[in-house]
Amino acid sequence: MSFHDAHSSLQDGVHKLLSCPSPYAMQRYYERLSTAGLGPGLQVRYIGGEMGKGVFAVKDFNAEEVVLQEPMLVGAQHSSNKVNAMVCSYCFRYVGSLEFQLARRLLHQEGDSVGNEEGSEEDMDRDEDVGHYMDEEEERDMTSHMDEDNENCGCERSTKPKKALPPEALAALASGGLQLPHVEHFVLPPVVKCKGGCSEDIYCSDACAEAAWQAYHSLLCSGPLSLCKNIDALSSFKQFADETNDIFHIAAQVVAATILRAWKLENEKSGTVAISSSRGISEATMLKAWEPFAMGYKQLWWQTVALPADVEPSNEQEFRNQMKEIAAHSLSLLKQAIYKETFSPLFTLDVYGHIIGMFELNNLEIVVASPVEDYFLYIDDLPPEAKAQAGLVTKVYLDALGDDYAAYCQGSAFFALQSCINHSCTPNTKAFKRDQDNDGQAVLLATRHIRRGEEITISYIDEDSSLEERKAALADYGFTCRCLRCLQES
Repeated sequence: MSFHDAHSSLQDGVHKLLSCPSPYAMQRYYERLSTAGLGPGLQVRYIGGEMGKGVFAVKDFNAEEVVLQEPMLVGAQHSSNKVNAMVCSYCFRYVGSLEFQLARRLLHQEGDSVGNEEGSEEDMDRDEDVGHYMDEEEERDMTSHMDEDNENCGCERSTKPKKALPPEALAALASGGLQLPHVEHFVLPPVVKCKGGCSEDIYCSDACAEAAWQAYHSLLCSGPLSLCKNIDALSSFKQFADETNDIFHIAAQVVAATILRAWKLENEKSGTVAISSSRGISEATMLKAWEPFAMGYKQLWWQTVALPADVEPSNEQEFRNQMKEIAAHSLSLLKQAIYKETFSPLFTLDVYGHIIGMFELNNLEIVVASPVEDYFLYIDDLPPEAKAQAGLVTKVYLDALGDDYAAYCQGSAFFALQSCINHSCTPNTKAFKRDQDNDGQAVLLATRHIRRGEEITISYIDEDSSLEERKAALADYGFTCRCLRCLQES
C-alpha cells in the first residue's frame, strides 16, 4: 500500500470513528442495553437538532424514587485522592478494613514510609491480611449531605486543628497492632490483587478483578502478566496523567477497552480464544467494539475545555495550544505502550482529543462516602459510657485526622445512560448517593413526581445561580438553555 493510500485509509478510519451514529443505530444500541436490564423504566430517544438524544420515563416515578442506578463504562479515582481512600479500582468500593484505611491515611500524613499515593509493592504484600493491617450538583449535593451530617454529629474535633499522633499510637499503626472498638459493624470486603501482578490496582472481589482485566486493565497493567508491550512507557504515561490531568487515565481505558472488545468479537467469529497483536481486525469489528463510545457527544478537548479564570482572553489561543500539546504528549506515551497497527485510527490525536472532549462534556464526578466517617459518627452516637470507653482508643486517631476525618473517595466516570440525559435549570432528577450506595455507580433520584412520557433532566451547573451566571456556565457546554425557567427569566 502506498503512503497516500495508507494515509487515506487512516483518515477514513478516523472519520468513521468520529461520525455520529444514525438515529436507527442509536436506537438499536440503547434497546439492547434496556433488554439487558439497564435503566428499567427509561428509554433513550432521538430528539434531533442540537439536543441529539434524550432519556424519557416510560413509567411514573415518585419524588425521591431512584430513577437510574448505573455502573460506569470507564472511570478512575483522582490520583490525589488515593491516600484518603483505598478503593476498588473497578467499582470504587472501599476495601480492607477500617484499621487499614486509617493506617494508610495517617502514616502518610505523619510522613512515615507507608508508600506513595499509588500504593507500593510492600503495601500490596501486607494487604493479604486486611483485618490486621500491615499484611457540579452531583458533588455539591453529596458534599452538602456530608456537611449536614458533620454539623449534627457532635464531634468536638470538627473545629480543632490536627494533632500529631502519640508515639505509641503511631507504633500501633505501623506494626498492624491497632484494633478499633466496635469495628465489627463496619466490615469491608478484602483486598483482591490485580490478576496481572501490578501493585497499582486492587479490587474488592475476584469478580471486579476479572471484569477490569477483561474490559481494559490487561492492556494497562504494569505487572508481569500484562499484555502491554512497553511497561516503561506505560509507567511514564500514568505518571504524566497524574501530574497533568486524571482524564488521560480514562481516555486510555477507552482505547484499551475498544482493542480488547474487538479482539473478543474477532475470537467469537473465528472460534479462537487467544489475543493476538499480529492478527488483523476488520474495520467493521473495530467499529462494533467502539460502539459504546460512539454514542457519546464529542468535541475536541482543547477546543471545549473552559478557559481558566486566570487566563486572559487575549491568551486563549496560546492556552488551547498548550492543552493540545499536553494531549499529544499523553497520546505519544500511550502509543509507545500499547499501540496496535490494526487499530491505528484509535491512536490519532484527532480521535484521542475527541475522547477526552467527550469526558469534558459528559463525565460525572463520582463521590463515595467514607466508612471512616461513618465509624466515627457511630462512635459519637454511642451511649456516654460506651462512647467514653471507645474514645480511649479512637480519640488520638480522630484528633490526628482533624477535619479530614470525613474525607471521601472522589473520581470521574463515563456512563452509557447518564451521559444521554439533557440539562434543565429546573431538573426533575439529581445525582445523590443514599446511605446504601457504597460504590461508584451513578444514582439519580427524582426531585419531584415524574410522569410517564416526561423527559428526564439533570442540571449540569449550579441551578441556584442567576440567569447570567447560568448562561456563562453553560457556554462551556456549547449551548444556550431554553428551559421554561430560562425563558421566563429572560
